[in-house]
Amino acid sequence: MALPGFLQGFLMRKHYFNNRESGFFRKTKRKIQPRNPLTDPTMVTEMMKGNIVNVLPMILVGGWINWAFSGFVATKVPFPLTLRFKPMLQRGINLPSLDPSWVSSASWYFLNVFGLRQVYNLILGEETAAEQNQLLLQDQFLGPTVPAPPDPNKAFKVRT
Repeated sequence: MALPGFLQGFLMRKHYFNNRESGFFRKTKRKIQPRNPLTDPTMVTEMMKGNIVNVLPMILVGGWINWAFSGFVATKVPFPLTLRFKPMLQRGINLPSLDPSWVSSASWYFLNVFGLRQVYNLILGEETAAEQNQLLLQDQFLGPTVPAPPDPNKAFKVRT
């Protein structure tokens, strides 16, 4: 019968690959590939939680500013603007003779939120959660869309 030869070959291969002191899998260190964050549901959930934590206060403060200061002129930008900017910057103010460089409170809030990213980076540092999420998504969309294979080192440690 071929069974004893098969069993002996199996045991030899098992010893070669899985020996605790000199096995192939113990000596060879494989490069661990990072996981694709958009294919792992837990990572996607954590990214969404981080975004909600960052966006929710901005929505609340923006709504409060719009409610408290609607119809008020907040500030004047220090440079001249054309009439095309008027509907965007003077939301809620219906004065046709008002210079477009005067800005309503809600528009001033949005200009500050979206225009002060570099100032936030200087104050808070480069490694904020919003920057990390943005870099993670940029890497995802610029990189390959093939999901990373499972890590064999972790599987081997579980088996031994």
